[in-house]
Amino acid sequence: MPKSAPTLPVRFPTRDLNQLDSIYSIIMSEDGAPPADSATQAAPSPSIPRYFRNDAPLARRDPHKQLLASLDRLITDYPPHHVPPGGGLYYGPISVAYLFYALHNIYPDLKLDDYPLNTWSAAYIEQAQAHIKEFPPPSPKKCGISNDIMSLLALYAVTAQDPDTVKELCDHAAVMLEDETSNEWLYGRAGYLYLLRLVRGAFAHNKDVTELIEDTADEVIENIMQSPRPWKWHGKAYVGAVHGAIGIITQIVLTDPSWASKLEAELGALLSYQYESGNFPSSLPPGRDKLVEVCHGAPGVVNSILSIRKYFPGLQDRIDRVVAKARECIWERGLLTKEPCLCHGITGNALALDGKQFEHFLTYTTGHEIKSMAKDGMLEKSEDPSSLWCGEAGRAWAWAVADKDLPKTLLGYNDI
Repeated sequence: MPKSAPTLPVRFPTRDLNQLDSIYSIIMSEDGAPPADSATQAAPSPSIPRYFRNDAPLARRDPHKQLLASLDRLITDYPPHHVPPGGGLYYGPISVAYLFYALHNIYPDLKLDDYPLNTWSAAYIEQAQAHIKEFPPPSPKKCGISNDIMSLLALYAVTAQDPDTVKELCDHAAVMLEDETSNEWLYGRAGYLYLLRLVRGAFAHNKDVTELIEDTADEVIENIMQSPRPWKWHGKAYVGAVHGAIGIITQIVLTDPSWASKLEAELGALLSYQYESGNFPSSLPPGRDKLVEVCHGAPGVVNSILSIRKYFPGLQDRIDRVVAKARECIWERGLLTKEPCLCHGITGNALALDGKQFEHFLTYTTGHEIKSMAKDGMLEKSEDPSSLWCGEAGRAWAWAVADKDLPKTLLGYNDI
């Protein structure tokens, strides 16, 4: 797809340019169709198995080369004005902008088509801002990382270094305190905690702002802890990272480690639900052992508990045994036929592995491999192919993790 097209002025502040309302020009494509605007993943076709056999020799790809190829596909196939609005940090233009924001901090000198990564971040943010009047305000049903208004506020606050925007984000805590508000990460209070951590890191030297953020986080955490057990979403007691208990525990502890001692018994109980296969149930009571994904299954549990392990000294030996057993399951059943992504694909599963196994899984997430899977009729295509958690942006994140040997975290979940 050609990238020669009119330029678009973008007004979104970036921290390292040290100025507000800077005007950027960015190359846009006039071609290509926008992807679907739904985060819902279609059910696998009956003719396609959930996963394919992991029997090929160990392999590795050059992660820097693959990162550049992934980013080039992102800006070529899904230019800013072709990504439908909505989705917060999970999918949509804000999620892609967040990927470029994060990568700019890791690769400050990297350019794509002669533009630095923070300029690309600004262009995707501009696409979201153009539709801001269409975004619903935070509500008890949607106030986690998928909320566009709060995601925009958080990203604006850190790039503009604007305390007033932090206050506006913290004012939305009122929604978190309503009785019917859910507690999980994607749509609930736990996701709000991630946004508060994101902003807190940018204001470490501003005592007043830091105190405001921490007071807000304390209030939200206390509300989560006072909620009836088991925590439920849509009437079900989910276990996993996206909608479940492990995601809630992870967000609380990463936000304020002092709560770890009060959550140790709950985490211990959660670990006890591990199947003999090494996998975890998607919800309780445990049902069929079928989903090996970050959202529902062992990969999300592994990634979560590794990021909070140091805060649970009494559980560390047990956590290590759980992780080892879970990784056996991921290695055997984790090469999924859903398009590689963080939430429910090979990319997220790779980030739950280590060493050569991590590198091997990533070889199935290259552009060439995805085309081969599609050609062979072994690919369930994503409905949000550009996005951070359902598409190309998430694949780019994993390649950056491999390239820089970063902690194997999930961007927007436990990277902070």
